[in-house]
Amino acid sequence: MPVRRNEFDQSIGPDVPEWAPRALPPRKPIEGRFCTLEPLDAARHADDLHAAYAQAPDGRDWTYLFSERPADLEGTRAYVERAAKSTDPMHFAVVDRHSGRAVGTLALMRIDPAHGAIEVGSVTFSPLLKQTPMSTEAQYLLMKLAFDALGYRRYEWKCDNFNEPSKRAATRLGFQFEGIFRQAVVYKGRSRDTAWFSIVDTEWPALRTAFERWLSPGNFDAQGRQRVSLDALRQPS
Repeated sequence: MPVRRNEFDQSIGPDVPEWAPRALPPRKPIEGRFCTLEPLDAARHADDLHAAYAQAPDGRDWTYLFSERPADLEGTRAYVERAAKSTDPMHFAVVDRHSGRAVGTLALMRIDPAHGAIEVGSVTFSPLLKQTPMSTEAQYLLMKLAFDALGYRRYEWKCDNFNEPSKRAATRLGFQFEGIFRQAVVYKGRSRDTAWFSIVDTEWPALRTAFERWLSPGNFDAQGRQRVSLDALRQPS
């Protein structure tokens, strides 16, 4: 892209003449093939989430989250009640369409309608959700909401720089690494360097096509195993 210059011979960014602030994400279900994202509701989802999180043998999935895994059902209900009241982060339950049960949560957060930027975070997936087509579809559904339905320009992913699984997930999903914000956060009594990733609107059409090809019925065999990886589908043909 050629560099633009103003009347003072300073380099400036491209004009965005049609830009207007975007709407906030709506609190309504989003239907997918494998899962439905439902606005988090304690009465509907807390018991299912407690049972799903209890499938893990320990609390290591919560190491890089701001909360620890609740110790019991009442703790899970209290945790979900607090999260459900929040508008930013706006939490969604990931509901397995086969079982009808909630198996994890994720959230839209740091929502900036004025500049068209939004982040996905608080990804709290149980063993029933991790490394399944549902987990990928849940991420795709929120991206599609942000870019296609709401017209946001930038979609972010941030995590503790020590959280290697999160960084691998971001790369697999098509996020571009942008850098590390040193000593950005204090949580659980420790310092966090934060790794930043993003997808921007010009990258979304090709990425959307890759997701749709990966999620299509023909990409899975009779045992539900992928035929072609998302990484492969994201490569230029």
